[in-house]
Amino acid sequence: MKRRLLPLVVVVLSLLAPPGVAAAHPPAPGLLPFPSNRFTVRDRTSPTGLRVHFAAGALPANVAGKHIDPAEWNRQDGFSPGTPILAEVPGLDPVVTGIAPVTDIGRSLAPGAPIALIDTRTGKRVPYWAELDAHGVPGEQLLIIRPAVALREATRYLVVLRGMRTHSGALIRAPRHATTPHLPPGLRHDLYLAWDFTVASERGLTARVLRMRDDAFAKLGRRAPAFTVTQVTDYTPEQDARIARQVRGTVAVPSYLTGDGGPGSRLHYGRAGDLPTAAGSDLASDFVCNIPRSATAARPAHLSLYGHGLLGAPTEINAGNVKDMSQTYDFMFCATSWIGLSNGDIPFVAGVWSDLSQFPAVPDRLQQSFLNFLFLGRAMTAPGGFASSPAFRDARGRSLLDRAGGLHYDGNSQGGINGGALTAIAQDWTRSVLGVPAMNYSTLLQRSVDFAPFQQLMDQAYPGKKDQQLILALIQMLWDRGEANGYAQHLTGDPLPGTPRHQILMHVAFGDHQVSPAAAQVEARTIGARIHRPALAPGWSDEVVPFWGIKPIPHYPYRGSALVLWNSGQASAPPPTNLAPVGPQYGTDPHEFPRAQPSAQLQKATFLLTGKVVDVCAGGPCP
Repeated sequence: MKRRLLPLVVVVLSLLAPPGVAAAHPPAPGLLPFPSNRFTVRDRTSPTGLRVHFAAGALPANVAGKHIDPAEWNRQDGFSPGTPILAEVPGLDPVVTGIAPVTDIGRSLAPGAPIALIDTRTGKRVPYWAELDAHGVPGEQLLIIRPAVALREATRYLVVLRGMRTHSGALIRAPRHATTPHLPPGLRHDLYLAWDFTVASERGLTARVLRMRDDAFAKLGRRAPAFTVTQVTDYTPEQDARIARQVRGTVAVPSYLTGDGGPGSRLHYGRAGDLPTAAGSDLASDFVCNIPRSATAARPAHLSLYGHGLLGAPTEINAGNVKDMSQTYDFMFCATSWIGLSNGDIPFVAGVWSDLSQFPAVPDRLQQSFLNFLFLGRAMTAPGGFASSPAFRDARGRSLLDRAGGLHYDGNSQGGINGGALTAIAQDWTRSVLGVPAMNYSTLLQRSVDFAPFQQLMDQAYPGKKDQQLILALIQMLWDRGEANGYAQHLTGDPLPGTPRHQILMHVAFGDHQVSPAAAQVEARTIGARIHRPALAPGWSDEVVPFWGIKPIPHYPYRGSALVLWNSGQASAPPPTNLAPVGPQYGTDPHEFPRAQPSAQLQKATFLLTGKVVDVCAGGPCP
């Protein structure tokens, strides 16, 4: 995520904020608890046997009285594998009740835990943490239960709340007219509420982008996609000691979007309406490549895609840390825009928070951006691609690109979040570095300092705090199509159809102000990443069992997926609830610290080129 973009976002928000003249609409209590199979209908054609069904007018309304249009949500065959689970428990005191917080996830599996989240297929309980909405009105705050690992696709889950207590220790009575599914005997005592919901299927989460990928590459065959070089800039050593040449241009990518594919465009479904179809035209997807000064015909540059941060641009490869790694380890990084969440999308994305019926365009365009990245990667490596262009050759016409060494991926922040989804569908590379990553925007947004201006706009357009939590849960159902939360179960194991297994190195910043480390841990548990130990020196962690549920790296060099925590020493643990770490007590934001460390760059380069995770921290915490 990118804090330097916030001033521009604030200006845009001030222009788009709705006039505060309409009366506030009441929250949508009929949606609670959420998610629930109450909002599904039978559908024999879907893998889950269900289809989400929200009635017109059922979803929250903005201050102008416009309800969120449920049409795109009603395409789903279940709910998000990372859904926040929401319930009203008036007067609840989580501490007195003994509910597991984010700092003690292991407590969620205790036999007497007051909340049970149960996989009905296996009968096993799922770890979670729970919190009261810190943005809510005291005494009326929603209870938010967050799975600590992605929920299994196409699986029905049971949620049980029991023994809910007030600050005084009094038992809270069950709500009237509450329906209760069949429960195991041990969970019936002091029952407050129980309900079930079904997680979307693999097909429901990934079929759209896989259809786009397979259709586009079937037409492309073994050829490189068409590309146009629009600018070549050669630098003298005095101008740039690390980068010898920058090449800019566009790659032609089949468009699966309506209209011109710009902000606000949607996936083009054609007549069938089930999966996207090519719109009949190509997008000119932008790219920027930096050729390091170290690259020669005798030592051609390794090839890597690069994923930029929130609402950013491909020119992020001009950052000093990226140039350092490029020159030191002989990488040519090429980047394209995460359309849907790039700098050109800022006005549209800001406007979404005034009218969330527009939100489906964000994940729709993100899915197109995945295809844009894949086509850029193919242009970098295929015969007839970049290596055939004078822009990527030396003065004697010799190629500067190491096509034989294959392709890699490195991304930071949003590039780490979206990069998990992109890698899960990638066929041309098998190793990715995800810098300061995580998954699940419904967890990330309110824990990030970057969300503050968007929170302001949501406060103006959807002022009800209960509605806001419902909104975050609702948009996650669609955001799964465009970020790692919908793909993580296939990222390292159980690969998606036609896709190889991948190996992941996660670099996480302790105390990150922009991307919650708690959500990074959820991703690590989901993909089976091992953690470097000791991850922190004594006294830094606020967790009862630090990094609960994440196994240590058994030995070095290690050939699996890994999480390495980087501690700048200038930050503290973030708030243990859905608040951003704002204030001097949280120190200096370490978000950009890992990528700037020479030892981290050494570890990344070694991993990308050899598949080995090496210890660059001398057996201690990093750095």
